[in-house]
Amino acid sequence: MQQTFYKYQGTGNDFVMIDNRQQTFNKNNTKQVAFLCDRRFGVGADGLILLENHDELDFKMVYYNADGNESTMCGNGGRCLVAFARQLGVIKDKAVFEAIDGLHHAEIEGDIVKLQMQDVDTVEKHRDYVFLDTGSPHHVQFENNIESFDIKSLGAKIRYGAPYNQAGSNVNFVKKITDDVFALRTYERGVEDETLSCGTGATAVAIAMNATGQTTEELINLNVQGGKLQVSFDVDDGQYSNVWLIGPAKLVFEGGI
Repeated sequence: MQQTFYKYQGTGNDFVMIDNRQQTFNKNNTKQVAFLCDRRFGVGADGLILLENHDELDFKMVYYNADGNESTMCGNGGRCLVAFARQLGVIKDKAVFEAIDGLHHAEIEGDIVKLQMQDVDTVEKHRDYVFLDTGSPHHVQFENNIESFDIKSLGAKIRYGAPYNQAGSNVNFVKKITDDVFALRTYERGVEDETLSCGTGATAVAIAMNATGQTTEELINLNVQGGKLQVSFDVDDGQYSNVWLIGPAKLVFEGGI
């Protein structure tokens, strides 16, 4: 069967997009999803996203990791899906859609997509790291030699180690540049490697840096491997609300396979 697809990227975090409003895609075929995401034999992507109809909202987001398994929220994927929805004519410049972690509001102007993320009311501060959930679980820790260290092996060790064990966690390594600028690299579970960008990871890092007193700013600039993102939020007594992930989302190409 011929499958039409669209390839999108948000700061280098890339996705196979499929219009599944007619429910033609077999969502139980994890091998097919993994094949489409394979960079040698398939299209190649960090994940696959289905755009589906929703009874009350603009659309529904169904997200799969590159390993073929449905996963938790993907921030950059959500931003790319908003751009895809505009291309399909489903929305114009604003959207409300459902993802696995609930409802999301979004705005799009040109290539820039602003995606409202879930509120965060718990930030676990440990001696050497911070843990929080921004729609996906994230481990955040400082690393001075962020440019040169082996993120794949160190990230995997943390991702599979205690206290995360089988469920695992995404792992972010952070370096402070200025009071409102931080560089980060992210090891993503499901991809089992570094990705050039991670939206929920950038959101987690921004909140973690504020929660630990590394910054008092509520608009944080994140330098990721694939470009630049921004995260804004309101904070009140350790509660983070009105959280927005901001950055580019672009169509790379479309085709059939």
